[in-house]
Amino acid sequence: MPSLGLVVAQFNSAVTTEMQAAAEDAAAERDAELSEVLEVPGAYDAPLAADRLARREDIDAVAVIGAIVTGDTDHDQVIADAAAQGLTDVSLDRDTPVTFGVSGPGMSGAEAREREQKGAEAVNAAVDMVKVLP
Repeated sequence: MPSLGLVVAQFNSAVTTEMQAAAEDAAAERDAELSEVLEVPGAYDAPLAADRLARREDIDAVAVIGAIVTGDTDHDQVIADAAAQGLTDVSLDRDTPVTFGVSGPGMSGAEAREREQKGAEAVNAAVDMVKVLP
């Protein structure tokens, strides 16, 4: 049974709460254990939490979920780029799968709600990576 860490961004929590529920359902369906769930303020904050989980011997992979919606500036693009690069760096530096279940940027709140299954997709990808990379 794979042991997963889950990082949940709280910004846009109306969406990320549902993403977390989808992630938990997917873990149960895939016979994976969510050993630790860390809530962070937003997607930008996820790489540090993912790194802490990826360092642990009892965590096989880390799934990260969040929702980045658009505003009046390009801030959403900056946040998404930084989060994606930071999570990629954690995965490579720790030799641990870190999956990206963050929706956005460039989405409205309604579009983000349509993508709540990204939580399940992140967990499924984490389980698949554990199987592919023993």
